[in-house]
Amino acid sequence: MPHRDDVCVLVPTLDEAETIGEVVSGFRAEGFETVLVVDGGSTDGTREVAVDAGARVVVQSGQGKGQAVREAVKEHIEEPYVLMVDGDGTYLPSDAGAMIDPLDDGYDHVIGDRFADMRDGAMTRLNRAGNRIFNRTFAFIHGTDFGDILSGYRAFTRESFEEMTLSAEGFGIETEMAVECAKHRIETTVVPVTYLPRPSGSNTNLSPLRDGSIILLELYRRAKTNNPLFYFGSVGVVSAAVGVGIGFWVGYEWFVVGISHEVWAIVSAVGILFGVQLLMFGVLSDLIFSLHQEQMRRLDRLEEE
Repeated sequence: MPHRDDVCVLVPTLDEAETIGEVVSGFRAEGFETVLVVDGGSTDGTREVAVDAGARVVVQSGQGKGQAVREAVKEHIEEPYVLMVDGDGTYLPSDAGAMIDPLDDGYDHVIGDRFADMRDGAMTRLNRAGNRIFNRTFAFIHGTDFGDILSGYRAFTRESFEEMTLSAEGFGIETEMAVECAKHRIETTVVPVTYLPRPSGSNTNLSPLRDGSIILLELYRRAKTNNPLFYFGSVGVVSAAVGVGIGFWVGYEWFVVGISHEVWAIVSAVGILFGVQLLMFGVLSDLIFSLHQEQMRRLDRLEEE
């Protein structure tokens, strides 16, 4: 297990005055002397409560959880290990040991699986279903199952974080980190953690529709470099299917009703051709990507030897 002095507990916050005090106190009671709260401009006294509980507090220069995490690791954290956790009191500080243990066993990134012990009321049925969809979509696209890619409880090395290309401003940061772990083959493991309901009086900053759309868009956008066949092929299949559908309708109108639709016939042909071309491009891109992966594996083996 990494020594507690080598770990910085990173807590991005925005209006978490109701819970941040207990969160900071809990981790300090677990032996973590360095608790860094990065505040996104709270107006409810979050910063003052965090300072009173023993945290070091900085105000982020921008907005959003993603920006806060990037700024904290690059500018405010010197420790080699980072334990990232939300400030809403939904994660247990007592799980911290299990989270950082794998970092001493060769892993560079650890994800806390909320579904392993999710307490009643911790997540609505809609959010639970959405999370399942996101996880299965991620596993399908990237060929890796991380169990809970949206978990806010993570432990990682600063070195592995610097390998990632992250740009998300808000809650899409978790999705980006999971994709980057799969893309760069960062040694990642999943450990079970407890997920609690938000305490009464604590309001969530999440919007299921807005943030869910951002996450899905991020998953699809990142598939371009990790699963090009899915990225291009999915659009190609849709385009070809629309073209075929229009083609059947044009044929029916011509042969049965006796009405010609020259313009729609052209649209149908363009849709089919465009879809087929995208599929072919996806196959070629996937072949190049597979060859690149094989070359990287060979280089890794040579480096180990």
